[in-house]
Amino acid sequence: MSITEKQKHGLKKFIKDLEKHRGRHTELVSVYIPQGYDIIKIINHLDQEKGTATNIKSSGTRKNVIDSLEKMTQHLRLFKKTPENGLAVFSGNVAEREGQQDFNVWSIEPPIPLNTRIYRCDKEFVLDLLRDMLDTKEMYGLVIVDRRDAIIAHLKGKVIIPLLKTHSEVPGKTKAGGQSSARFARLREGAKKDHFKKVAEYMKEKFLGDKNLKGIIVGGPGPTKYDFIDSSYITADVKNKIIAFKDLSYTGDFGLQELLEKSEDVLAAEDVIEEKKIVKKFFELLSTKPGMVSYGIEETLKNLKMGTVETLLVSEVLDDEKIEEFEKEAEMVGTEVKIISTETREGSQLKDLGKVVAILRYEVQQ
Repeated sequence: MSITEKQKHGLKKFIKDLEKHRGRHTELVSVYIPQGYDIIKIINHLDQEKGTATNIKSSGTRKNVIDSLEKMTQHLRLFKKTPENGLAVFSGNVAEREGQQDFNVWSIEPPIPLNTRIYRCDKEFVLDLLRDMLDTKEMYGLVIVDRRDAIIAHLKGKVIIPLLKTHSEVPGKTKAGGQSSARFARLREGAKKDHFKKVAEYMKEKFLGDKNLKGIIVGGPGPTKYDFIDSSYITADVKNKIIAFKDLSYTGDFGLQELLEKSEDVLAAEDVIEEKKIVKKFFELLSTKPGMVSYGIEETLKNLKMGTVETLLVSEVLDDEKIEEFEKEAEMVGTEVKIISTETREGSQLKDLGKVVAILRYEVQQ
């Protein structure tokens, strides 16, 4: 299960807020409740931990732990049941000066189901499970092959990660002087087989056994990619992971970008394609109907407050407080908000255009 950029942004902010706090002793409480787990059992467990905490020798730490547990159980009683994806709850005295009290409770339903139950008191909140959710684990394999070249890459989230390039020794179509047509054809065929065999080995090495690999997409100019797949060099396990073939005009790095763009039908559910589509729509309108878009913080905020914005596109590099301001305004007027990463070419263009742009509901005179 993958998470959207908006969910990712919210989770990043939540983690960032909690990272600022440090306890003087092991007195900050972190609790993770798995999906489907009875929240009453957690409350009962925390009540038991309050009894255990009475044995803590330091009176200050003892009081902080017991009060933190009490605040947390009060908070958990507000929930009728455990949320669908589980719940992460954090509580502690976060006063800046020792001896003062400033007890706070934070909770979040994570965007990905929790499968782990945790109760821990420490000097800092336990956030690794939430941090792990920000790391996109699912990926695709990308392979571009023709008679002379091949490139293998991972598509992880929105990022193409080239893994290796290889070049064959297949001679060009113009034969060397003095060679018979039959001998030249044999040389070409032998070199092509060696090339295919090498690429197949690389695919096995890079893709087989990767539990996070959702599938392999193969592309290339002309029919060579089909000859390659039909050859006997690719193992059945690797071949079973191939989910699509795409005809390309390019190889190499340009080919990888083209393969990504031509794989919309395969990757339709992936954020990368949705993100590229909506930003592309903005730029098309900017060039054809500029009255249907706005860009820049001030102009877009003005349009948003007027209720003319249909879709708001916000770069992830915009200041957190500013993003919250835009989100609040958008909620009041029913505007859809999309947080756009800078990992794609389109996302970088949006950042350079002022970090905030909008597609409007109707044409507005600028």
